[in-house]
Amino acid sequence: MPEGVTVAVTDHAAERFRQRVGSRHGGFDVKPEIAGRVSAAWGAGRASDVPPPNAGETAARTLKGAGGSVYIRDLVDRNVIFVCRHDRAGRELLVITLWEDERFGSPRVDHRFTDALKEDDRALVDPGRRWRERRDGTR
Repeated sequence: MPEGVTVAVTDHAAERFRQRVGSRHGGFDVKPEIAGRVSAAWGAGRASDVPPPNAGETAARTLKGAGGSVYIRDLVDRNVIFVCRHDRAGRELLVITLWEDERFGSPRVDHRFTDALKEDDRALVDPGRRWRERRDGTR
């Protein structure tokens, strides 16, 4: 069994997950779900330093371009591959993006749903608003 790692997820990876896969838990913040899935797949030994064999030419170039990457195949949805940076010394994984190796069709979650979420997300509409409200005492 591989040594345990701490998993962090970028905003880009979370957005791709929302658009391409969708949450199974119905939450707005998918980062904990992604971290859990990556951690479980890592523990099951589903990590590789080599891009998937079925990668098309464009995808292979994109994945190979991320030198030092680790590719982790999801246990829940096996055609989803999480592209991560691995800090071996710190035992940390950073999920950068995800890729699907067998299905290049339209996203499972339509863009109109993920775009609608952005309108209600104060952190995306005005990223500094909460900080300014705390600083100015207007919260």
